[in-house]
Amino acid sequence: MLTQVVAGRVYDYSHCVGEYMGGMEWPGEGFALPIATAVGADDVVYVLSRGMESTGYGDPLEPRAFGVRVGKFHMPTQPGAERHLATFGSFGSEDGQFVWPAGIALDTAGSVYVTDEWSNRVAVFSADGEPLRQWGAPGDGPGQFDRPSGIAIDANDNVYVVDSLNHRVQRLTPDGGYVGEWGGFGSAPGLFDSPWGAAVDTAGHVYVADHKNDRVQRFSPDGEFVARYGTSDTGAGQLHRPSDVAVDPDGDVYVADWANSRVQVFDGSGAFLATLAGDAQELSAWARLTVDANPDIQKARRRASLEPEWRFALPTGVTFDTARSRLIVADTQRYRLQLYTKQLDYVEAQANL
Repeated sequence: MLTQVVAGRVYDYSHCVGEYMGGMEWPGEGFALPIATAVGADDVVYVLSRGMESTGYGDPLEPRAFGVRVGKFHMPTQPGAERHLATFGSFGSEDGQFVWPAGIALDTAGSVYVTDEWSNRVAVFSADGEPLRQWGAPGDGPGQFDRPSGIAIDANDNVYVVDSLNHRVQRLTPDGGYVGEWGGFGSAPGLFDSPWGAAVDTAGHVYVADHKNDRVQRFSPDGEFVARYGTSDTGAGQLHRPSDVAVDPDGDVYVADWANSRVQVFDGSGAFLATLAGDAQELSAWARLTVDANPDIQKARRRASLEPEWRFALPTGVTFDTARSRLIVADTQRYRLQLYTKQLDYVEAQANL
């Protein structure tokens, strides 16, 4: 366990879950490009996988078909105790299917919402994966989308969808009814350039990863600009193409700094706190099964420097699990999740003098 102490906060690296080690991949032992996560009750975590590239022929969309799905997992705090519960959704344009899934969120009843950039709609499932409804259509009018990506749902079941190429956020009902919107193309406060992920805090404020403006913006529930986080570059507190954002109950903000392959942490005022670069020095339990079964892989790993493997590679999603006080990072290009615990009562033992 690696501990990072900063500004009165303590982040303990816990473990990773998943990892694709080559060959075939299946629901219980890995993720196919995990792009976003959502946390349910009783340590349930939903993982949205966008799908692996393959050498399929025929339909030009076929290469993404392998692994497009939602995985439902029981994910307690003990490393290696993860358990696959169900898989739902699949590649396609029928009810309960998606082509380029991008965002996932839960409402207060536990229903699962998934945005689909290709079909310009939102698919809604029960907690067990039964298709319930879907809504949305291509366009730039109310309730229409052009590449919907991030989605966040507040405590009153207001649904906020990041309408990426319309450069706006739409507020909708759980059935897709239009309530309002804000945004527009630009770089001034309140405007967007291809926004991506979203989150809501306990006060109902909406946070949006403003992807090509290299910042996160915070808004009131009605879309009034409140604050920004980050500037454009590679230094501490700077961002390059952020893809997602999460907020914890203390108001600390976590940003998937996608093109910098890291997570940046800010306090509620926008002050930079910490960088998380990825700390997976131990393989996940699932990946360990693959390595232990293959002597050639074991030998190759002894010859190589494994430090690059510890680090994030284009992490796309961040989610804060309030019940467990832990940050879940979708380490997309390494086909895994990395988990950090925010310690609430950390005490450093005093060394004897």
